[in-house]
Amino acid sequence: MIRHKLSGVGAAMITPFTADGRIDYEALASTVDYVIEGGADYIVALGTTAETPTLYMPERAVIAMFISNHIAGRVPLVIGVGGNSTSEVLDQLREFDLRGADAILSVTPYYNKPSQEGLYQHFKTVSEHSPLPIILYNVPGRTGVNMTAATTIRIAGDFPNVIGIKEASGKIDQIQEILDWRSRDFLVLSGDDALTLDLMSRGADGVISVAVNAFPRKMMTCIDLAKKGDFEGAHKAYECLEEAVTALFAEGNPTGVKCAMSVLGLIGNTLRLPLVPGTPQLEARFKELIAKYDLN
Repeated sequence: MIRHKLSGVGAAMITPFTADGRIDYEALASTVDYVIEGGADYIVALGTTAETPTLYMPERAVIAMFISNHIAGRVPLVIGVGGNSTSEVLDQLREFDLRGADAILSVTPYYNKPSQEGLYQHFKTVSEHSPLPIILYNVPGRTGVNMTAATTIRIAGDFPNVIGIKEASGKIDQIQEILDWRSRDFLVLSGDDALTLDLMSRGADGVISVAVNAFPRKMMTCIDLAKKGDFEGAHKAYECLEEAVTALFAEGNPTGVKCAMSVLGLIGNTLRLPLVPGTPQLEARFKELIAKYDLN
């Protein structure tokens, strides 16, 4: 069942760049290998952490195909397909090679702040055209609009190919409402590393994680314990990550995770404008935490 394939930890992949701003496919391949070898349950490409808004549409299509080919069936793959124009999302569904993917992750339209009815109609249209199951993505801190639990439940109830949601609203009561309603096969995934154990203790299925890019083995230890119902052990295991996860978001995402990964020697610390690399203070903080908690 798709819910079992996409529970646990999905790695919200970064996009490495060369010093002159081109996509570094060699580093992308090694990063995919790093998180898979670290135990990640599946890969999520072209999400927020991938700097997708700065990628040209042809670049997105090539990245989707490259990651699919490189994974070669080792773990499931979810591909981000979203935008603030419904017709543009349909273009992506037509133009991306989705044959190696198991599902798409589709963010609520951003900037133009649609109503709840607008969100419903958007995902109705996406549902009618998607060749793959759909995971909704609610992240109001970035999009400017919160998709309410009532709208999520309405969409999920009306369109069987909508199989879950990545919830990054930070609204525990809202997420709890979805958990209380959901059908047996509907995935509820945390979009916030720091809230994951709390949400899993309430019944959520896992997390689409930023932290797993940098610290896969430590993150997997926490989530594997939570999946077994050992939340005391999971919280204990998370203690070594807590400060690092806070640091990952201190200067924004993916600025923080790219800084951490550069300190670990995994990638070069290059982002595309308007994003910029982390400050020297953030780099020093990661060096301190990696040494203190043996995070490498």
